[in-house]
Amino acid sequence: MAELTGEHARVAVIGSGFGGLGAAVRLRREGITDFVVLERSGSVGGTWRDNAYPGCACDVPSHLYAFSFAPNPRWPRTFSGQRHIRAYLEHVTDTFGVRPHIRFDCEVRALRWDPGALHWEIDTTRGRLTADMAVSATGPLSAPKVPDIPGLETFPGKVFHSARWDHDYDLRGKRVAVIGTGASAVQIVPSIQPQVQRLTLFQRTPPWVLPRLERRIGGVEQWLHEKVPAAGALRRAVLWGVRELQVGAFTKRPRELGMMEKVAQWHLHRAVKDPALRSVLRPGYRIGCKRVLLSNTYYPALARPNVDIVASGLRAVHGSTLTAVDGKRAEVDAIVFATGFHVTDTPIARRTTGARGTTLAEEWQDGMAALRGASAAGFPNFMTIIGPNTNLGNSSMILMIESQLNYLADYVRQLDLHHDGPGDGRGKAALDARPSAVRAYNDRLQERMRRTVWNTGGCDSWYLDAAGRNTTVWPGTTGEFRKATRRVNPAEYEVLRIPAPPGP
Repeated sequence: MAELTGEHARVAVIGSGFGGLGAAVRLRREGITDFVVLERSGSVGGTWRDNAYPGCACDVPSHLYAFSFAPNPRWPRTFSGQRHIRAYLEHVTDTFGVRPHIRFDCEVRALRWDPGALHWEIDTTRGRLTADMAVSATGPLSAPKVPDIPGLETFPGKVFHSARWDHDYDLRGKRVAVIGTGASAVQIVPSIQPQVQRLTLFQRTPPWVLPRLERRIGGVEQWLHEKVPAAGALRRAVLWGVRELQVGAFTKRPRELGMMEKVAQWHLHRAVKDPALRSVLRPGYRIGCKRVLLSNTYYPALARPNVDIVASGLRAVHGSTLTAVDGKRAEVDAIVFATGFHVTDTPIARRTTGARGTTLAEEWQDGMAALRGASAAGFPNFMTIIGPNTNLGNSSMILMIESQLNYLADYVRQLDLHHDGPGDGRGKAALDARPSAVRAYNDRLQERMRRTVWNTGGCDSWYLDAAGRNTTVWPGTTGEFRKATRRVNPAEYEVLRIPAPPGP
């Protein structure tokens, strides 16, 4: 595989999930072809490539979980599975001519801003390159998080994270422990329960689970969406509008979520007849505080006779014996960690060194903060797709990504406006977010966050960082975010320059 040493690109995009592929398509549509996409793996897909565990599927309706510029009329179900979403991303890659720009098996080890040359030096597993602008699209769900459990190294059986599923290991007839009760666990448990001898679920906090209103999309519907694009657009608009109307309850009036809680309680009561088990599975916090999950099979699986629920976290491992915080023990052959990802402490932040010689992780040690979810002060010409406070609690992240792609497009236009040299690097410009602008933007965000269910609902979630600060979720509608990121405000940035040579 060819080395990259000496290569220079106008833009380097890191990652080829929805964010990275979306950025690549948008750059091409803006007439920019001098860019590369650096992908650590051998194929595209991001989190939808990595998360191939049994039962993996999306909890956002299919027609809302696609790019607006690349609708898919052939979704087979109202909620799509992992393989169909991954196939969609492969289709986008080829349809929009992105594949020639991708450098596969090219993991980024370090990014360093060169203030003299006004470009990024990027070290990868395939060599070094430089780029005028770097776009981090690694996403918050890319680095699996496994808790530090004393004695885990003594476990003689199989251990893996849900995002690194070992498909060569046969779970049939095994005693399996699943650690965690988030979105992955809710899909994994009912998928493997019929196969295993015994399944032990370690549950620190029970999730709120709503019915999954899923069905197959028939051929007539698919034909209609394909032949009459307006029908698919209308369906998408309705799905979007319903979720926009729900935002106020999550962000301003959490008490209005009471009806949703009643539906979830009915769902639990209908599926689980044992009062003692229902008590263990009933959450003690406001719905929406943690991610609301959708499943018709999770509760019935937990009620099966080969399933045990340990209502506390895993404390220690001694050989094949797992000991919970409450002292309960379980003998198992395999451990599956469904424990989420490094969301507020992403690896790319530790690998990115800005203009002040500090890493992004060091700058964010008191909490992530970026201007409009994209630009961090002291990191010129660096933009994050799905950055701080851009995640959603009830709608499609593709909507947020497309808003950030608008911002990226205008960012590049602004750089062109400030470039006044002959094209050899002289007269080059860079944009660095002003600290005052970043601070003002995030102060407004945190003020809005105070009333949200994520901050007041009485739970501990991955939305919060180690200090209890919500630096992940957007406290408004997707329409508001689209307006906030429509274009770059030059007053929020400092322009850095390499002077052009004097005329004759």
